[in-house]
Amino acid sequence: MHIYWGDDTTALECAVTALAQEVLDPAWESFNRQRLDGQQGDAAPLALTTVRMAPFGGGGRLVHVANSPFCERCPPELLTALTATLPQIPHNCHLLLTSTHKPDGRLKSTKLLQKEATVKPFPLPAVWDSRGQRQMVQRAAKAAGITMEPAAEAALAEAVGSDSSRLIGELEKLYLYSDGKAITAAAVAALVGATSQTSLQVGEALLRNHIPAALHLLDELLRTNEPALRIQASLVSQVRGWLWVAWMTAAGEKDAQTIAKAAGFGNPKRVYVLQRQVQGCQPQRLQQLLAALLELEWALKQGTPPRQAFRDHLLPLAQGRQSG
Repeated sequence: MHIYWGDDTTALECAVTALAQEVLDPAWESFNRQRLDGQQGDAAPLALTTVRMAPFGGGGRLVHVANSPFCERCPPELLTALTATLPQIPHNCHLLLTSTHKPDGRLKSTKLLQKEATVKPFPLPAVWDSRGQRQMVQRAAKAAGITMEPAAEAALAEAVGSDSSRLIGELEKLYLYSDGKAITAAAVAALVGATSQTSLQVGEALLRNHIPAALHLLDELLRTNEPALRIQASLVSQVRGWLWVAWMTAAGEKDAQTIAKAAGFGNPKRVYVLQRQVQGCQPQRLQQLLAALLELEWALKQGTPPRQAFRDHLLPLAQGRQSG
């Protein structure tokens, strides 16, 4: 039994692949590997039936239930079937349950599974969690069998931030460049593009209405060939988070869990960080900023040169200062 959960879907899928390689015979994989969508009504009961079947040929069987309902909303009839199934699973058959959500420890099904299963979390670190981003780099490098100098780990974490998909690609590139040797900070500086931290700094400059500083940082990003639409998407994500927090705080909401749920944050602690950032900034100012960024996206997709597009849409914001 295996339970993998978390919003770092890239790392989670890598772990699924590694498990499949461990338990399956490649010659019989097509017969012994099943992937079911737990959101489909009959998927969970079918998985419990399939996992009790002896594998064909050599190796084992892997039954993977994505979007697993077992640890989130397990109805009584499914709990009964799960209880009856667990003792009947052959030793070479593996039930893998994956979900973006943390298992609900209050459920009887979760308590039952946790006694039998190997549980592995794959949380995606928040954009402000530099320590978590460093740990994400360390886990990915270890899983890929790549050795990195500590300074290289720090540099790569700063460069990719919470983008685990980009992290995998950058590690592959760095591994080839280093020819199997330990990856150095110099290699990261030579190969990895503009840093996510610089994108965050652009957003913070815009938040404080420091438009010239923001445009200077944007020029630096564009000079290092950072895609303009990727910069714009990062800024939109930042501003949306600030806007949710500013709106709900202004409306009198004090519970971080409630704000986090409304804003779609996986970690309520992020709310406290954003509340400090938006202190003194009116929601209307953030609305104007978000509207400008969405218009900027349209301009970029219409072919406006990035440097001109950023200036055309961000310079007018300097005239409507509401925060300092």
